[in-house]
Amino acid sequence: MTAALCVALPVAAGARPGAWTSVVARGLAVVLIDAVLAYHLVVALRGSYALDSDLPLHLTDAVAVVAALALWTLRSLPFELTYFWGLTACLPAVLTPALGGDGDSASLLFWHYFVTHSGVVVAALFLAFGLGLTARRHAVRRVFLATAAWAALAAVGNALTGGNYMFLRERPVTASLLDYLGPWPWYIPSAALLALALFAVLDLPFRRRRAPG
Repeated sequence: MTAALCVALPVAAGARPGAWTSVVARGLAVVLIDAVLAYHLVVALRGSYALDSDLPLHLTDAVAVVAALALWTLRSLPFELTYFWGLTACLPAVLTPALGGDGDSASLLFWHYFVTHSGVVVAALFLAFGLGLTARRHAVRRVFLATAAWAALAAVGNALTGGNYMFLRERPVTASLLDYLGPWPWYIPSAALLALALFAVLDLPFRRRRAPG
């Protein structure tokens, strides 16, 4: 379903632009925000909210909110964060979900996980190739610095709660790309360099758009 939406929405928006694209964009924004709020509300009402795992300090938590803002406002910075973070953090998370024992499709975490992660990937491609938003010059540098800042915030959260936000203390127990980037702590700088390289690659489609004339 994620793959189908990633193709269908940008193609449809490019072929038949119109007011419906704004409805879809804002509808997806509402879905993302509702999923984020519903998870925290339900877990809190159950009395099982854990500071070491449920705070929104993973990068994919941040980008779910940022993507909703980008879809609603079509502003440049939220779009850039959605595009680069969505395709380097959320897309691998969809392909190698870190659900562990919560992979039952009847669980709240399962649906929250895929609605938010897949929704961000769909949003990134819809905004970039359906609605034609363009990352500005030096977007790679801005997003990389924003990533480092969020990682620093996650590190503080880990120190205070004993959590493993952004997998800074250990790799996820499920299979992921981090398995190929070395042991702790070496996979952290390796992941940072890989992210920078991927940001540069993802910026390539926008270079022609930004070219004068």
